[in-house]
Amino acid sequence: MQRRVFLTGLLAALPLAGAWADDRTSRAAAFIEAQGKALVAVLDSDAPLPEKRTEVARILREAVDVRGVGQFVLGRHWRTASEAQRNQFLELFEETLVRNLSARFGELQGVTFEVGRAQPRGEEGVSVATTVNRPGQPPVLLDWLVSEASGRPLIVDLVAEGTSLRITQRSEYSAVIQRGGGRLESLLEAMRRQLAQLEARELASN
Repeated sequence: MQRRVFLTGLLAALPLAGAWADDRTSRAAAFIEAQGKALVAVLDSDAPLPEKRTEVARILREAVDVRGVGQFVLGRHWRTASEAQRNQFLELFEETLVRNLSARFGELQGVTFEVGRAQPRGEEGVSVATTVNRPGQPPVLLDWLVSEASGRPLIVDLVAEGTSLRITQRSEYSAVIQRGGGRLESLLEAMRRQLAQLEARELASN
């Protein structure tokens, strides 16, 4: 009798679980579409470069779990870093994201994108497929991993051609630290040099 009651309750809950999953995938797809449109609007605007960069930074802060992704890519070094080092890393990491994009403002004008299928990925979140169309270039397929672990949708990974950006970044950062004798400061110094190069590229291409 107790087993029958348990199974009945479980079956009754299944439609609710399915509805929650549908809501989550719908929210993730709508979130990616809204953030993508906001970003394209900035890229296509005639605003001055500093204003566009500021607006892109605002969009990225709202759309990306910078702290969560930063903590993931730093890996075990996050646990041994001081609070000051963590804050420096997160500032440099966020600025790198912004500069990587702003250095390509010119070539990204006229970009459009289409949101495709959204699929649950268990506890990781929801994967949202998109197609990015660039003028005169072949389309690019990108999958965005959206998590609600923080209480609202945030991007936690980007997958291009089956390659995870955060896993790739984690491997690259770990290699830099290893070459620097295991010092986190060696990574921070490399990130500062990279930002200087991106700034120079931005000025040259916009």
